[in-house]
Amino acid sequence: MAGVRQFDEEQALEKALEYFWQKGFAAASMPELAAATGVQRGSLYNAYQGKENLFLKVFEMYSNRFLQQVEQTLTAPDLRQALEDFFEFVIGSMTMGSPTRGCLSTKTAFTGDQLEEPVAEVLRGMLNRLERILASSLKSKESQSTLTCSPESAARLLVTFTRGLVVIERVYQDTDRLKATAFSLLDILIASRSG
Repeated sequence: MAGVRQFDEEQALEKALEYFWQKGFAAASMPELAAATGVQRGSLYNAYQGKENLFLKVFEMYSNRFLQQVEQTLTAPDLRQALEDFFEFVIGSMTMGSPTRGCLSTKTAFTGDQLEEPVAEVLRGMLNRLERILASSLKSKESQSTLTCSPESAARLLVTFTRGLVVIERVYQDTDRLKATAFSLLDILIASRSG
């Protein structure tokens, strides 16, 4: 029947996500994606009209899931604890697997000389949403009195810093180093309270 998926779409998208995460957007090909998902290439192409549309669908699923998990990490009432929990989650996510999987958004951003605009747009959208989630959390906690800069500036710095952590993870493969560096940033962002 036309318009009806002849395969388990959720399962195929999960497998495509794993594959994009491993290979990156630029290095992935439709024949390889068909093999990775277990879906015939023609069916995959008919469903998504090519690699870019498949990636956009997969990335939407990934980013919604990732950002929902970020929101859950920021629930501690104490600002420092909430941000430590955030970094624990981010570092845990990028160091999962063997070899470690890194960060899908950062890996995608560095897959070629220039990103196609639809891909660049979803990457910006995900990072902007992450920044808004962090800024909102920072505003709602005790942060107004303890942050050394505005919640918006702190959120942008945190997002940018997480992208740098991905590069350091690739080079050093040292989780303790990543956490120590992240917590040093928190020492700078959160003013110590006296008495």
